[in-house]
Amino acid sequence: MKMGEDVRGAHSERPQKLVLCVLCGLPAAGKSTFARALRHWLQQELGWAVGVVAYDDVMPEAVLEKASASPLPSQWKLFRQELLKFLEHFLLAVINGCQMSAPPSKTEAMWKDFITCLKDQDLISSAAVEAQALYPLTKTAVSRPLLLILDDNFYYQSMRYEVYQLARKYSSGFCQLFLDCALETCLQRNAQRPRPLPAETIHQMGNKIEKPNPEKNAWEHHSLAVQSPACASEARLKLTDLLITALENPIKHVEENLEQKETDRLIGSTNILHQADQTLRRIVSQTMKEAKDSSPPGSPVLGTLQARTLEWVAISFS
Repeated sequence: MKMGEDVRGAHSERPQKLVLCVLCGLPAAGKSTFARALRHWLQQELGWAVGVVAYDDVMPEAVLEKASASPLPSQWKLFRQELLKFLEHFLLAVINGCQMSAPPSKTEAMWKDFITCLKDQDLISSAAVEAQALYPLTKTAVSRPLLLILDDNFYYQSMRYEVYQLARKYSSGFCQLFLDCALETCLQRNAQRPRPLPAETIHQMGNKIEKPNPEKNAWEHHSLAVQSPACASEARLKLTDLLITALENPIKHVEENLEQKETDRLIGSTNILHQADQTLRRIVSQTMKEAKDSSPPGSPVLGTLQARTLEWVAISFS
């Protein structure tokens, strides 16, 4: 297959198998190095198409500079959500076997870097230009199992859950890889970078990070903690098993049937009223029996109790 070959026409003949893989861990844990090595290995050994989307490579430069100087601003969250929208447009094109459309509104610098990221990995045609409305996918992107690795810290569970929701929306596979690296090692590596983060920022992330917890969260079931660096054959076997399992077991997307939910609610309400009616009838019956046993025949007290009880029942179920 030639580089840059693209698909412009109809839907693919079979459903495309794809996995969204969250690669998380502290800054300088070795995520990007690991992602590149994993991409090369999967392409060579399994023949998969693999795309690595490193958030640091796509986020606007100004946002990265602010993040280096202070805690992540709210603007960072907005850009993360926008990047997920970009990914959604790409997923739609892959699933439907058609060209990728540009979002109606977007941060131009981010979109340009996102397109460059996909082109460099032979996922969209190298002939595509950033300003066009439609972007042809390559045959690589739609003819092989596709793994998209999202490379970021993802130190909050909520950040990773957003990716899970995207996978569920399109019935895709989902998995998580947590790069487990000692804090001191991360600090040492960070200090050697051309543009290091403040050590305090890494310390704060180390205190806040919420590691994948499959025992607590069912949606994190396909997760694996990988030691850094991960070179052992045992780790590679576990990793392969995780990725294949995620690929072969996409998340089921269950549409909410609002009409059925409303019907179930009404049935539930009716059942509750019926139970209350039965309980109230038993109470009234018992009260009447006790009053009858303790009052002489023809007592006005008994007649008054009967009348008020019937009135109460009528009001309660009117």
